[in-house]
Amino acid sequence: MTAAIEARGLVKAFGSGDVAVRALDEVSVTIRKGEFFTLLGPSGCGKTTLLRLIAGFEMPTGGAILLDGQEVTDTPPNRRRVNTVFQSYALFPHMTVAENVGFGLKMLGRPKAEIAGAVARVLKLVRLDSFATRRPAQLSGGQQQRVALARALAPEPKVLLLDEPLSALDLKLRKEMQRELKRLQTETGITFVFVTHDQEEALTMSDRIGVMSAGRLLQVGPPREIYNHPVNRFVADFIGETNVLPATSDGAVTRLADGTPVAAPPAPAGPVTLAVRPEQLRILPAGSPGALAATVTETVYFGTDTQCHLALADGTPLVARLQSPPSGDTGLAPGDAVGLAFAEGALQVLAE
Repeated sequence: MTAAIEARGLVKAFGSGDVAVRALDEVSVTIRKGEFFTLLGPSGCGKTTLLRLIAGFEMPTGGAILLDGQEVTDTPPNRRRVNTVFQSYALFPHMTVAENVGFGLKMLGRPKAEIAGAVARVLKLVRLDSFATRRPAQLSGGQQQRVALARALAPEPKVLLLDEPLSALDLKLRKEMQRELKRLQTETGITFVFVTHDQEEALTMSDRIGVMSAGRLLQVGPPREIYNHPVNRFVADFIGETNVLPATSDGAVTRLADGTPVAAPPAPAGPVTLAVRPEQLRILPAGSPGALAATVTETVYFGTDTQCHLALADGTPLVARLQSPPSGDTGLAPGDAVGLAFAEGALQVLAE
């Protein structure tokens, strides 16, 4: 598939000499045309810096940026067919919805008829065509966000950059807007590059995810690949919850700290770290054949599911996620002895 964006060895340093900070450290990535690509990572990992370099708001210290195969590393923002939606909606309070949406086109000197047509088109796309004459103060937070999206979509950019645009919304509205954003991306076919620290947002909306830490891109892949096959401990910890188990491999068989052999992928001889997701743990009656001995230390009810905190015989802590029964009571209580098994293929070997 053709590349919409290519970052080649991008470096961005702030400051100089001994106090220089590398916000980006040799980042290379290809983002395909028409995909929903998410940059995911904690605050300060470099994801917004990468977004600003793509937009042209910052210049890289080293490396190159290509849009549609053309290098734009030194091209100013107004000459890149890229628009950005920020955390702040930045709507003009004295303008109507239609005037806000058409403002960018007006600044580009587009004819009035073209502006009116574009405004009508994108307001219908974001389902706000009946709100054209309202002002921002008359809209909810979610509606204001959709106006900001419509304004960014009106000039028909090749790429839409979204810098944590849902962070100010409450949980229910944020989930609704996640679906709305994915619908908009699918219907328009525009390449979306979305920045977030929220792993649920990344998993539910993305075609591919790039996980970042300390200015580096650690892993790029589809959501299921990132979740089920993390390349290292950081990715495993950041994408959802995970249990980490110390183990040892002889090159053929992997054993837990107490010597119990487990079905893990091949690993080089020596100490290894295993990971297993909470939903991949199976709680069985104590003494079940092949099960590990464990003790329940706590249960936490979350509505649809219940977290069961456990300890192995050697004290290693684990968390299992169980679907809550209709009564909400799993029948497990602190101090209960249980057996513990891993779902087939659940164990992963992590790099540090």
